[in-house]
Amino acid sequence: MVREIVSDPIILSRKSQDATAADLPIAEDLTDTLRAHLDHCVGMAANMIGEHKRIIAVARGPLIITMINPKILSGSGEYETEEGCLSLPGTRKTKRYRTVRVAWQDMQMRRHTGILDGFQAQIVQHEIDHCDGILI
Repeated sequence: MVREIVSDPIILSRKSQDATAADLPIAEDLTDTLRAHLDHCVGMAANMIGEHKRIIAVARGPLIITMINPKILSGSGEYETEEGCLSLPGTRKTKRYRTVRVAWQDMQMRRHTGILDGFQAQIVQHEIDHCDGILI
């Protein structure tokens, strides 16, 4: 189900709780909502649809990867960039890593680790910031 996008900074700045298998419907709604916004959005976190669970969805072209309880294990190649956000107007400067090692669970709650670089790494870092209540 496509959900309304939350733009209230007070709601967005709350830290998210770990997700469980009971939260998979939220992950499905988040994926549906990102799919509906793919023409102008490449990633979303569950708090952007009003749910404070550690769930993100990231576009890789037409494919959407949904990550449950994502965590950055390490990063390298720090750089400064400017980012926009579907929930907040304008753009803001921030620092990101070019390469990140990430752990997460998939929609079957299986654990994964992987290395992302470039724009995919940047998107995941932005969405994990959302989970941590950090507004960028």
